[in-house]
Amino acid sequence: MSARRGDSANTAGAPIEDLVGIGFGPANLALAIAIDDHNRRAPDSAIRAGFVERQERFGWHRGMLLEGATMQVSFLKDLVTMRDPSSRFSFLCYLRDRGRLADFINQKTFFPTRIEFHDYLEWCAAAFGSAVEYGRTATAVRAVGGGGTVEAVDVVSRSVGDPADETVRRTRNLSVGTGLTPRLPEGVALGPHLWHNRDLLFRAAEPAARRHRRFVVVGAGQSAAESAEYLHRTFPDAEVCAVFSRYGYSPADDSPFANRIFDPAAVDHFYDAPEDVKRTLLGYHRNTNYSVVDGELIEQLYRTAYQEKVQGRERLRILNTSRLTAVEDLPDGARAVIRSLTSGETFTLDCDAVVFATGYHAADPRELLGDLAAECLTDEQGRLRVDRDHRVLTTDRVRVGIYLQGGTEHTHGITSSLLSTLAVRSGEICDSLLLRRTERDVLAGRAGGRADAAETAGTAGTVATPVG
Repeated sequence: MSARRGDSANTAGAPIEDLVGIGFGPANLALAIAIDDHNRRAPDSAIRAGFVERQERFGWHRGMLLEGATMQVSFLKDLVTMRDPSSRFSFLCYLRDRGRLADFINQKTFFPTRIEFHDYLEWCAAAFGSAVEYGRTATAVRAVGGGGTVEAVDVVSRSVGDPADETVRRTRNLSVGTGLTPRLPEGVALGPHLWHNRDLLFRAAEPAARRHRRFVVVGAGQSAAESAEYLHRTFPDAEVCAVFSRYGYSPADDSPFANRIFDPAAVDHFYDAPEDVKRTLLGYHRNTNYSVVDGELIEQLYRTAYQEKVQGRERLRILNTSRLTAVEDLPDGARAVIRSLTSGETFTLDCDAVVFATGYHAADPRELLGDLAAECLTDEQGRLRVDRDHRVLTTDRVRVGIYLQGGTEHTHGITSSLLSTLAVRSGEICDSLLLRRTERDVLAGRAGGRADAAETAGTAGTVATPVG
């Protein structure tokens, strides 16, 4: 799949792309693979696609690639297997290519380390290097159309290193995969000593005096527990204070029946359900994903805390039923004010850093869509209405497909921002692109061929064909 760099600037006569993906994380990477699979099967109806990504290279939660941390999802829920187990981009094909297939099997586990799975994602992304413009931030989406209809959009992007370097790509469809934004308590801004766990590895590696020999970790979920364990292990002379409002870390429900909520079929069930049922289902199954911790890690942390109590030096302090009420970034560290929910007592902790493992929220794609945002339909709560094929419902005036890779929990369920259904979702979006193209051709009275066939003749080698 080619980025067609010569077409990036919106010069006269540049072919219109079938799809431009904004962001190139796992979701749009899975879509690139699905498009490549289609193009190999049906080169005569190849989908022309490219992507823009603000990072200088592929990366997925690099700041949380902690040594020994494992995935909470089976390797079989990679980018392709649930859609096409024979794909050359499966995790098993990756292992074979790396010469570790037998070694991995001998581990008798479904859960690779996060470091290894990230290497798998990088391995897949490397095949699409020419399709992605790295180091560019999408800054605007502008409607293009005539006769009152919007037939295409221009995606404007700027170089991260040079804001004056602006390019435009024209496309008939968008895939918005801009990922998640860190969620912070109200009034908190990140700073030298106020971190989000997203950046933990990078911030912890920065040279600093660490005069307080203490860290505070806020949160009760998997990332919070992993952050506490990592800091405790990495800084053996430091105290780690875990602050959360619960009585203890809650284990994730990963039992077989509960795990069905992550099945592709569950997306159909959820999408078709009435609104009150959707709310009930999300409430029932929050403990499969939100503010919960892997059971083995809970036991590990408890053993650590107990052994330290036995030895009389407690470095891991569990400040349960407590809440951070104020925080201040100081020249030599941070000051956290903690309140006990049970006693009402308030106390202050001076520390080297406060780590907020307080989750993420999906960015609103309408912030990027400009005037097109007004054409997007919403529900009674102001949320975007999204069709089953992950396409935003719009007024009849808009004929551009706007596909969302995440931020659709209210319509498609709990897997919206997870890896579990990426493989299947990418296939659904690819199928939708093809169906809508056929419908457009029929409406235009040219079902027998595409209008730009003559333009692109002789360029098949640049259409959605990865290297390798």
